[in-house]
Amino acid sequence: MPTNTAAWFLTSQAPLVVKSAPYTRPREGEIVIKNHAVAINPIDWVTPIFGTFVLPWIKYPFIFGSDLAGEVVEVGKGVTRFSVGDRVLGHASGMDSKRNSAAEGAFQEYTVVLAHMAAPIPNTLSYENAAVLPLTLSTAACGLFQKDQLALQYPSVHPRPTGKTLLIWGGSSSLGSNAIQLAVAAGYEVITTASPRNFDYVKKLGASQVFDYHNKTTVKEIIKAFNGKICAGALAIGAGSAEVCADIVHACNGNKFVSRASLPQSVSFDALPSDLRPGLDLRLLPFLFRFMVANTSMQIKFRTKGIRSKSISDSTSMDNEGYNEVCKVIYEDFLPQTLASGHYVAAPEPVVVGKGLDHIQAGLDAQRQGVSAKKVVVSL
Repeated sequence: MPTNTAAWFLTSQAPLVVKSAPYTRPREGEIVIKNHAVAINPIDWVTPIFGTFVLPWIKYPFIFGSDLAGEVVEVGKGVTRFSVGDRVLGHASGMDSKRNSAAEGAFQEYTVVLAHMAAPIPNTLSYENAAVLPLTLSTAACGLFQKDQLALQYPSVHPRPTGKTLLIWGGSSSLGSNAIQLAVAAGYEVITTASPRNFDYVKKLGASQVFDYHNKTTVKEIIKAFNGKICAGALAIGAGSAEVCADIVHACNGNKFVSRASLPQSVSFDALPSDLRPGLDLRLLPFLFRFMVANTSMQIKFRTKGIRSKSISDSTSMDNEGYNEVCKVIYEDFLPQTLASGHYVAAPEPVVVGKGLDHIQAGLDAQRQGVSAKKVVVSL
């Protein structure tokens, strides 16, 4: 049996420690992947800081991480899509309340992954590029296709045009990069926002029009761009984006729904003290108070405008059958074909901060500082 090593949070107060970890064999419907690259997401540094406020079920010591790419080394009972030696990417679900398993965290050498949350990757795609996809791909797919979210038609290699237009606020983010491609592959026109330096980037991903989110006139310009179009709703990415998306869809003809992958207006993780570390810190209290006030204000605004809305985080759970259905469509039916044919781009580009589990902390720090149209990756 292989020996395993992981980057552990021994407690929520302690820094990462790289040490041995059990090698866990797959159960029915699972595979084990030897990781060659992992990517870093905001939740990986936010969760240890906020502790029970974010994922109260997690018990330390624990292994975080959702994004990985590597080689299949073992398959569980009933798994027919994969064989030992296959090159794959996978969405590690250890932080999900139903899974709640350190064995399913990405920040280790060997990770147990649900077979329907993994997909084969072509030989032309590096592990580092493949690792940028899983979590934000799953999250984008949830917001776009789940019945309790925007409920768009599913993507395909040969999409059937719907005649509808979707607003994606924050198109150059990792989440937006996947949402644009998925929506276009589902037959929707996409209008998005980005910084001017990323205009060409989001257009290459499939957006038909892009607007500078810094401009004070952007909301009016987007509303004008929707003239004569049927709005499919909006996917709001980034702090304060849900409120402006609500203003836009309220003024447009079509679906009055905003799928939220954002904090309320005036609340941002960027406002947290730079020296805030994992564990109980009283400086979190003003942030939490602002969040509760801003969230209440946002909900009142939505009701006043007749806007339906739901946070994507409320839907991305293994307890949600709709989420599992969407993930099977994406990872089993859609992604393998489109990655192999080149119709789907592994985006954004990876920023590799080092090789080895010892560089996970550097990756967390780099992600916290922020990247634009990039994703932080560690090679293993």
